[in-house]
Amino acid sequence: MQGQLNPDNRYGEPKVIDACSLFGVLDTTGRRFSGHGVFKAIANMHDRSNGLGGGFAVYGLYPDFADYYALHIMFMGPQARSETEAFLNVHFQVFHAEPVPVRAAAKVASPPEIWRYFVLPRRAESETLADDDLVIHRIMHVNTTIPSAFVFSSGKNMGVFKGVGFPEDVADYFRLDEYLGYLWTAHGRFPTNTPGWWGGAHPFNILDWTVVHNGELSSYGINRRHLEMFGYYCSLQTDTEVAAYAIDLLVRRHGLPVEVMAKVLAPPLWDEMEQLPPKERELLTTLRQVYGSLLLNGPFTIIVAHHGEMIGLTDRIRLRPLAAAVKGDMLYLSSEEAAIRLVCPQLDRVWKPRGGEPVIGRIGTPMALPSEGSVQNSKVVLR
Repeated sequence: MQGQLNPDNRYGEPKVIDACSLFGVLDTTGRRFSGHGVFKAIANMHDRSNGLGGGFAVYGLYPDFADYYALHIMFMGPQARSETEAFLNVHFQVFHAEPVPVRAAAKVASPPEIWRYFVLPRRAESETLADDDLVIHRIMHVNTTIPSAFVFSSGKNMGVFKGVGFPEDVADYFRLDEYLGYLWTAHGRFPTNTPGWWGGAHPFNILDWTVVHNGELSSYGINRRHLEMFGYYCSLQTDTEVAAYAIDLLVRRHGLPVEVMAKVLAPPLWDEMEQLPPKERELLTTLRQVYGSLLLNGPFTIIVAHHGEMIGLTDRIRLRPLAAAVKGDMLYLSSEEAAIRLVCPQLDRVWKPRGGEPVIGRIGTPMALPSEGSVQNSKVVLR
């Protein structure tokens, strides 16, 4: 109302925009569905992006190649593909290769050549690494040593599609209306202190982990240096890259549950920890001591996905928005509740998670109401 100060909109703008747009949806039964609702939802948040980046992650889209790593690679220079394919043929068994199908008339900026390769790693007798670690090692080699070649998607039976354009235009360019998946995430980018280019669009990926992010990670430097000790190298010029690698390190390699991983990335404040029961306080203190370099500082909301699971998480004081909602077997996560209601007007429940409290949806696990302490700035609404 004119003349009445809204504390969340102190200057009276018609709309408060907290940068990038995020959207994710998971069918907890594992049923595959088209992305039309996802495209509609992310386009509804058009004002949150500026045309310098859009992208999608889709899970379950390659059932005919489900046992192979699907490498999506962008080639930014004339010799990049020949050099990369020579490397792939030495270090992988390549079962199928093709250009990623596109619509040339879509409104995207200066698209590079993009191919996908369905592969399994070749193993020398002296190599003892697991297949996943071999794949990561070789992806890092391509991204850091082959000029103008970037592997931006590397999981099994999933794929990342991203580029420079508004997200609805990126969806059109990659013909995503022709795919089915049981989990979709989407991102509209508004880059601030990092460049808007094809490799810097979201989602960021390693193996089957993907991350879409709204915010600024002021801890990028220390996060990156810590990850380099474990063989992860950041080459895509955007702070979000560290989040994807940190999650792979914590969950896949170190075996932490997702709930514990969330406490590493967004731990409670020290004064909050002092009020917790002794065992919980001891665990959180140990995590801060061991993984302090992986704490994500700065305002952020992320939607994390991998096979069978989708996680929403904000920074611990919730400086970036996140809305969660459930309708039947479907879990929705979004920067704006309006985008969810556009594609699913009648929701069973909708809430705003507290800072640092993950929202986790899993295939085969019915979504439960959040506890009263995990809801902030809004009551749980039953529809």
